[in-house]
Amino acid sequence: MDYRVYQSDGKSVAVDVDEQRRALSAVGAKLIPADLGTEGDVIENAADADGLIVDARTPVTERVLEALADLRVVGRAGIGVDNVDVEAAACHDVRVVNVPAYCLDEVATHTLSLVLACLRRLPRYDESVRSGHWDWEVGRPIGRLQELTIGMVGFGRIPRRLATMTVGFGWDAIAHDPYLPGNVLRSADVTPVGFDELLESADVVSLHVPLSEETEELLDAEAFAAMKRSAILVNTARGGLVDEEALAEALVDGEIDAAGLDVLAEEPPGESPLFDLENVLLSPHTGWYSESAREELSREVAADVARVLVGEEPESEVTTDQA
Repeated sequence: MDYRVYQSDGKSVAVDVDEQRRALSAVGAKLIPADLGTEGDVIENAADADGLIVDARTPVTERVLEALADLRVVGRAGIGVDNVDVEAAACHDVRVVNVPAYCLDEVATHTLSLVLACLRRLPRYDESVRSGHWDWEVGRPIGRLQELTIGMVGFGRIPRRLATMTVGFGWDAIAHDPYLPGNVLRSADVTPVGFDELLESADVVSLHVPLSEETEELLDAEAFAAMKRSAILVNTARGGLVDEEALAEALVDGEIDAAGLDVLAEEPPGESPLFDLENVLLSPHTGWYSESAREELSREVAADVARVLVGEEPESEVTTDQA
């Protein structure tokens, strides 16, 4: 049987199309790259899809699932599935798969890189030197790294990896995750705390939770007011976790010291008050990236889509209790 799998990749080259074609052609499936940025795009351009492979930009909603009568599987080329209505998919007998472990080291490393660059004022020093100056005081004040507490909001696979990376710095690690028993955190030498205590105690607040109604703009004006004035916010999870207007105000007013952001509420972004601030370090949602991670992501999501199409069990299915 010939299956039709539509692939939508907003970054254009984030996945290896040849790698995916190889995995799908083995089961007689044709990969069809398409621009599926809206519900209407998906319904109009992928109406005969047996499968979808999508990034975070493509909405797979109840309306989409109703319209795509032949759809059997949605492959999320990534970890988060906040753009896929997993409950509606289950109601329509559509399987949802993702690649939950492909970039754990990459995102943990990128998070740590943002933390260190902000703490050591690297963007400020770089700009100063390029402008013809040679002045160590441009970055003042800088504290001693060994005296810090890192607070992780969420304690899934990425923050657990991050926690192991910070051991060598001698940092105290705390985390807030209401869905995990405290012994899981303590077994990783991380102290479980409430959200309010984390904000008050952490020198670095690092976000590692999915975007949902519960977590949208979790870091708002009230949260920034509760943080240390010397604190740094790092977000490599989802842009919508942060109220960006409130963040900009907090940075200008000195309520917190700096922010390192790999994700923004709108990607790619339009204008933002964050762009003009020297104490903000930005990267273009690239924490996931290494060539090895890119290959693994491309191969594994396509392989799981292929398994579902031929009636086999996928290796990484997302169920309603996980979404």
